[in-house]
Amino acid sequence: MLRSSLPTTVFCHWRSACKGLHHSSHQRSPQLRQWIVKRCQSTITAEAGASPCPGASSVPNAATNRIVGRWLLGCSGLVAGAIVLGGVTRLTESGLSMVDWHLVREMRPPQSQAEWEAEFSKYQQYPVFKIMNRDMTLPEFKFIFYMEWGHRMWGRLAGLAYILPTIYFWRKGYFTRSMKGNVLGLCGFVVFQGLLGWYMVKSGLEEKPESHDIPRVSQYRLSAHLGSALLLYCASLWTGLTLLLPAQKMAETRHLMQLRRFAKGTGGLVFFTALSGAFVAGLDAGLVYNSFPKMGDRWIPDDLLAFSPTLKNFFENPTTVQFNHRILGISSLMAITGLYLFSRRMVLPRRAKIAISLLAAMAYGQVVLGISTLLFYVPTPLAATHQSGSVALLSFAIWVLAELRKIPK
Repeated sequence: MLRSSLPTTVFCHWRSACKGLHHSSHQRSPQLRQWIVKRCQSTITAEAGASPCPGASSVPNAATNRIVGRWLLGCSGLVAGAIVLGGVTRLTESGLSMVDWHLVREMRPPQSQAEWEAEFSKYQQYPVFKIMNRDMTLPEFKFIFYMEWGHRMWGRLAGLAYILPTIYFWRKGYFTRSMKGNVLGLCGFVVFQGLLGWYMVKSGLEEKPESHDIPRVSQYRLSAHLGSALLLYCASLWTGLTLLLPAQKMAETRHLMQLRRFAKGTGGLVFFTALSGAFVAGLDAGLVYNSFPKMGDRWIPDDLLAFSPTLKNFFENPTTVQFNHRILGISSLMAITGLYLFSRRMVLPRRAKIAISLLAAMAYGQVVLGISTLLFYVPTPLAATHQSGSVALLSFAIWVLAELRKIPK
C-alpha cells in the first residue's frame, strides 16, 4: 500500500514545487525560466492521468455503496412494516373506514368533534356500514379510522424514504449507470403501489345490488396490491444486500449450480405461497375449514370445484383458495427442507450456511403458525404474526440467493 501511494505523493509534491519554481523563476534569466516551465508541464502531463492526488476519490466507491445499501435495507424495512400493518388493517376490517383519498389533505386526521361526526357521516353512506356495522359507535369508528390512517401515513413515509434520498444521492453522484435505472424503477413502483392501494379500497366501497355478500375489497385487487408490495420489498432487499455483502468465492462446481437453481425455484415458491395468502384474506377463506390435515372429514373436500367454469374456483371459491394455500405451504416446506439437506453435502461459506439454516427454521415456524391460525379460527394476533412470518421467510430466501450469487466478472 505504501508503494502504491508513493508515486502519487511524489507527483503532488513535485507539482507544488513546480508552481513555486515557476513563481520564483521571474527573478531569473529568460532561458532558465523557459526550461523550468517546460519541464514542469511535461511531467504533470505524463503523470496526471495515472496518479491523482489524495482526496480526488472516484464516486461511486465502496463507501458510497455501503451508504446506498443501508438506505435500501431501511426502505425495505419500511415496506415490510407497511405489509404487516396492511394485514392488521385487513384483519380488523379497518380498510374501508376512510372513504376518500387525498394525497396531502388526509394527512391531518379529524380534530374536533364536528369533524369526526362529519367523517363518520360519510362512512355511514357506504355498504360497509349499512350491511356490517349498523350498530357502530363513534369511538369504535375512530379506532378503525386511525388504523387505516396509520397505514396510509406509513405508506407516504415509505414513499418519501425512497424519493428524497434518491434525489440527494443522484446529485452527489453515488449511483452507477445501472443503479440509476434501479432506483428510478423503485421510486416509480412505490408511487404505483400507493395508487393501487386506493384502487383496491374503491372496490370495497362500490354498491353491488346483485350481491348478497358482505362488503369487501376485490381479492384480485388485494392480491395485486400485496404482490406489488412484495416485489418492491424483494427488489429493495436484494439490491441492498448485494451492495453490502460482497460475493463470496466458491468453486464453480456442478453441485453449486444445481444448488443455485434449487434456491431460485424455492424462493419463487415462497413468493407465490405468500401471494396466495392475499386470496385467502380477500375471501375470508381461512374460516371455511378449520381443521388440519384434513378439510373437515375429507382430504379433498366435495366443494373443491363447485364453481363453473372450473378456472373460477382457483380465484373465487374459498374452499379451493384455502386448499391451494395449504398445498403451496406444504410444498414450500418440502422444498426448503430439500434445499437444506442438499446444502449440507457441500462446502459453503459460513454466511451461506447460516442463511440456509435460518430459512429452514423459519419455514417450520411459519407452518406451525399457519396451522395454529387455522385451528383457532383466525384470531387477529395469530393471523398477523403468520403474515409477518411470510415476509420473514421471504427475507431469508432473498438472503440465501444473495449469498449464493456468482462473483461479477
